[in-house]
Amino acid sequence: MARSPCCEKAPIKRGARTKEEDHLLIAYIRAHGEGSWRSLPKAAGLLRCGKSCRLRWINYLRPGLRREKP
Repeated sequence: MARSPCCEKAPIKRGARTKEEDHLLIAYIRAHGEGSWRSLPKAAGLLRCGKSCRLRWINYLRPGLRREKP
């Protein structure tokens, strides 16, 4: 049995992220830590999917992330 999609019925925002959205995500994760990605957008006041928030954090916003050119 598969898990139901997290954002099928809820209105979600798509496309490029704004600086305000990034700041909300960073502030929420600093205060509450990583995890429970499905409930994070609603708790942080974001109109994004939990998967989108997780990927944004892991690939772009995480402290200590090294983005060097090869």
